[in-house]
Amino acid sequence: MKEKIWLSSPHMGEEEQEYVQQAFETNWIAPLGPNVDGFEQDISAFTGAKHTAVLTSGTAALHLGLILLDVQPGDEVICSSFTFAASANPIRYQGATPIFIDSEPDTWNMDPELLRTAIEDRIEKGKKPKAIILVHLYGMPCKMDEIMDIAEEFGIPVLEDAAEALGSTYKGQSLGTFGKMGTLSFNGNKIITTSGGGALISDEEKLIEKARFLSTQARDDAPHYQHSQIGYNYRMSNVVAGIGRGQMQVLPKRVAQRRENYSFYKSRLSDIEGISFHEEPNPDMSTNRWLTTITVNPDETNGVSREDLRLALQEENIESRPLWKPMHQQPVFHSCPYYGNGVSDKLFNNGLCLPSGSNLTPADRERVVQTIVSVF
Repeated sequence: MKEKIWLSSPHMGEEEQEYVQQAFETNWIAPLGPNVDGFEQDISAFTGAKHTAVLTSGTAALHLGLILLDVQPGDEVICSSFTFAASANPIRYQGATPIFIDSEPDTWNMDPELLRTAIEDRIEKGKKPKAIILVHLYGMPCKMDEIMDIAEEFGIPVLEDAAEALGSTYKGQSLGTFGKMGTLSFNGNKIITTSGGGALISDEEKLIEKARFLSTQARDDAPHYQHSQIGYNYRMSNVVAGIGRGQMQVLPKRVAQRRENYSFYKSRLSDIEGISFHEEPNPDMSTNRWLTTITVNPDETNGVSREDLRLALQEENIESRPLWKPMHQQPVFHSCPYYGNGVSDKLFNNGLCLPSGSNLTPADRERVVQTIVSVF
């Protein structure tokens, strides 16, 4: 069998081992220590966010963000429908109801017009949304000016899910720094990884201080173990943070490599009738190209579908993946309100993620392209 080409595998260097070794040599193995402090400083320096708390996952960051926004059982939280389930699950953790908003075709992210429609409709129904979870899908920035204007108009705080968007910017500003808080993910398939991990970022120091408190079981300041509120075991360990510190040193290079993947695929495949690439809509938007994504229109390909390409790649031991199945189509969220226009449904039916790791070799990429071309 041919060697496996993964969709987005971890890409390790030498710096990570140095920081991890320091943790062992100094016996800083606990969920605190100099690597944790250093990693938080590195993230703040890169994103421009004034304060950072590193945590066990991006999901944990979203959960703490909702807690800090005082989301309670019975509340409603607006959320992008076209995303991974981790964007919506923490809403349920709090006993709140997700209100799903469809995408617009330019960025594939939350449609500002539908956002306004949903807010006005929920208010008319007597339930003003408590927060907005805004997802920057596949690293592509949302239409931030329009969305933030609407959020400000109605006085609803924005929690940015930038799990896929570290290294992406809108008008030169890092994603995750527009809302009241932003979340990042360092899962194994992300642009940089700590094997598992995430972060909550904000310019408001009190929010991040509270996040750190809650993430370490909400232990009160006392000589004994005392707890006045429910806490969580969400703090990143010093060992894992060491991996993150090494990864941060190569982050700009990883972004460049992912963008190069996109350019390669586009140069080789865009002439095929019916294949379209997800392009940056305007110069204000710069994406990290975490994953290179395409859509396949069977009406223009003589019937060749997304699934035909996926299966052909699978046959060659090449991992690809359909675009996210929208949350409004998920059985677990079938009863939740949804404001749609059909964009995400069509993208799910016709979209494909191509292998996009920063450690892809030229031979790997050539194999992917040749497999796709052979289908046509």
